[in-house]
Amino acid sequence: MTHPIDPITLAVLAGRMEQIADEMDATLFRAAFNPIIAEAHDASHGLYHAQTGDTLIQGKSGLPIFVGVMSFAVKAVIEKAAEHGDLADGDIYIFNDAHMGGTHLSDMRLVRPYFHNGALFCYLASVGHWHDVGGAVPGNYNPAATDAFQEAFILPPVRLAKAGKIQTDIIDILMRNTRLPQSAQGDLNGQLGALDLGVKRLDELLAEYGADTVRTALDALQDRAETLMRAELTDLPDGCWQAMDFLDNDGITDTPLTIKVALTIKGDEMTLDFTGTAPRCAGPVNIALPTAVATAYVAIKHIFPSLPANNGVMRPIKVIIPEGSLLAAPFPAPVGGYTETILRMVDVIFAAASQAAPDRVVANAYGTINALSISGKRPNGQPWVMFSFYGGGHGGSSDGDGLNHGNAPISTATIPPMEILEAAYPVMFKQWALRPDSAGAGQHRGGMGATYEIEVLADNATAFLFGERGRFAPKGVAGGANAALNVFSYEQADGWHTPPMASKMVGIKLQQGQSVRLDTPGGGGYGPASKRAPADVAHDIANGLITPENATTAYGPAWKKVTK
Repeated sequence: MTHPIDPITLAVLAGRMEQIADEMDATLFRAAFNPIIAEAHDASHGLYHAQTGDTLIQGKSGLPIFVGVMSFAVKAVIEKAAEHGDLADGDIYIFNDAHMGGTHLSDMRLVRPYFHNGALFCYLASVGHWHDVGGAVPGNYNPAATDAFQEAFILPPVRLAKAGKIQTDIIDILMRNTRLPQSAQGDLNGQLGALDLGVKRLDELLAEYGADTVRTALDALQDRAETLMRAELTDLPDGCWQAMDFLDNDGITDTPLTIKVALTIKGDEMTLDFTGTAPRCAGPVNIALPTAVATAYVAIKHIFPSLPANNGVMRPIKVIIPEGSLLAAPFPAPVGGYTETILRMVDVIFAAASQAAPDRVVANAYGTINALSISGKRPNGQPWVMFSFYGGGHGGSSDGDGLNHGNAPISTATIPPMEILEAAYPVMFKQWALRPDSAGAGQHRGGMGATYEIEVLADNATAFLFGERGRFAPKGVAGGANAALNVFSYEQADGWHTPPMASKMVGIKLQQGQSVRLDTPGGGGYGPASKRAPADVAHDIANGLITPENATTAYGPAWKKVTK
């Protein structure tokens, strides 16, 4: 489609609108009370289509998984507003229902219609990971949950504000259903401030360029994204490639769960068919349909990184999610561990794509966020909850070795610094280091995982872990080797123990001086290990990344000649 807008104006408007979303991100990051938003940046903001809810613009600092997911969240609000029939300027909807808006119940979504000259122009949305939203365990990652009610307080789309007037009774309900009301109130205020800023910046933009020009630019950006995506697909060979991987278990039954995809390219179109994936399970590694579709988008953006972040990218791509599978679990299926499942979806898409275009993909990253919570009560009786996620190695690629100790490829979040965690909670990190021998060997090896050992400085603490990759290692591609497994251990009076289900456990009692330990996976290798330069192997040994014994096993003895 041809749009009556010149390229320079289009580029300027694209930058201005991205800046709006970026400023909204920055506003929340600076105002939020909990470190998962303030330090780890587990949040996102964007602009969404007034009628369809499709993603128009997203900030560069927000999590990629929220790009597609928030589109479903806005659609849920559009449907809710249609039922009410009285949508007004200044309305703000709030909810965390993951089966409507994707991801999990910790992610609180605020959606605000934006009006210009009395007419609805678009929607603004903010999502952030609140520290605690009730439920059976502090922090809400409950590996033993068998329905959503055991995970957190569930809020459907309701109006937090009507025509600009905040409904304080909604806030009262929210604050009564969290262990950390001060944190939740601060995060809510930060999200409201981000939405206010978005309205102000859109007012300025439309006053300068006019609504028609900005609307034309938004349409043009989506159409151009579609054109670019089709051109990228045309450059790839036609065919069908399959890949399969597994989740350790669902936290309830110790049985592996299959994630399977068939990737088909035909001309300028692609199909991702997840038929053959395991059915809905009892535990919380199910995901809702919006989350599954959004995950496909994240994987596509990794494979085609130059494409813009809007809904036009997905127009040539069909995503088939089988009904009844754990990728389309209906309410009230538990979905708290959605991160583990979408990481495995990304892994199988990469593995399938590597057969069609190995130069475009990386080997599997470490594949688990290792959601670890340690909680207790302070001497004054106030609860404390240290919830965080932890890093690992990324996969090797045609360009080089994988990233050491990175964050998950579903996000641009950062791992909270130990100094922040130690200052906020009664814990001490005894170790935070790269994990030797954790990466998959290859012409380009994977990145190294990490070792974290955390000592509790208070009595009567309780810990839980929601992780993965304890039984199925991150895979290499193009002939590269697999990485190390994830290992979690915890200290008791009689020594160290590991969970019966390898990567998931609740109710770990810890006394002062006892510790928990995570040895996270590295990334898979890329290309045959026989093609790695001996000098590179020797360099890794010299830096303590690989032990001589494992280097000889993985790469042969040629590296020894380099060190002589």
